[in-house]
Amino acid sequence: MRELTYLEAVREAMQQEMRENEDVYILGEDIGLYGGAFGVTRGMLEEFGPERIRNTPISESGIAGAAVGSALTGMRPILELQFSDFITIAMDQMVNQAAKLRYMYGGKGNVPMVLRTPSGSGTGAAAQHSQSLEAWMTHIPGLKVVQPSSPYDVKGLLKAAIDDPNPVIFYEHKLLYGTKGEVPEEQYSIPLGVADVKREGTDVTIVATAIMVNKALEAAKELEKEGISVEVVDPRTLVPLDTETIIKSVSKTGRLVVVHEAVKRGGYGGEIASMVAESEAFDYLDAPIKRLGGIESPIPYNPELERMAVPQIPDIVQAVKETLNKA
Repeated sequence: MRELTYLEAVREAMQQEMRENEDVYILGEDIGLYGGAFGVTRGMLEEFGPERIRNTPISESGIAGAAVGSALTGMRPILELQFSDFITIAMDQMVNQAAKLRYMYGGKGNVPMVLRTPSGSGTGAAAQHSQSLEAWMTHIPGLKVVQPSSPYDVKGLLKAAIDDPNPVIFYEHKLLYGTKGEVPEEQYSIPLGVADVKREGTDVTIVATAIMVNKALEAAKELEKEGISVEVVDPRTLVPLDTETIIKSVSKTGRLVVVHEAVKRGGYGGEIASMVAESEAFDYLDAPIKRLGGIESPIPYNPELERMAVPQIPDIVQAVKETLNKA
């Protein structure tokens, strides 16, 4: 099978959807000739024209409002925010409008829109351009939240998000854009709310999100050299969450480490840990659940400090060993 980068898989998913459905269009800052902040929409203006690749003013609230309004009238907008941090400027439109209108209209009005945005640290973009705020979004009823970790997943999940009748927050980690993987050329869809076991194991379960899936897989390889078998589960979507796959894995291994880049305090790892503790998997736990997350600090600009602010492979290895009492 051919290989694409994560970035190319995102672009191809949008191209295929736009060729199939004229109601799908993209709006955002500098997405036309410039191709977006990370080049995801590069070349799409030439194919689809300025009516469907719409450059906008620098106003995230205005962009989100336009997307919500057009979605209500039957369009399927894909809104690109240059950095996920800027969703804070669009919070009223997303939280008080997009998330609630279907409910408030008794199902007579849908908001089928996708808010795509690069998230996370690792590029030296500093405190205002490197946050991971997905837990904030998962707290809002009416919003679906997706965090793909591979080129294959990002294409299939983006199609599902575009086809969904509800607003979807679609996080694309910056460091994943250059990663490569096998991606079918034809269209395909991965249902929202279905986790993926990226690696099977017997001693401990790691539930990881976004870039941390890759780091967890690398940590699992290192631990295998010491005879430790790690199962890595990628939820892929945080809302809806595939609780069944996580519970089944933890029931099998008896141990759970949850890893995300966002600040540990109030992070989504707490939701996963609570869900497991309240489930039948609790009776199978042989050790306390371990959470790994970012430190309680804005993301530093200095590259060394930036790396220290979020979990790295050695941190995951150490957490697994502590859970197994082998540290």
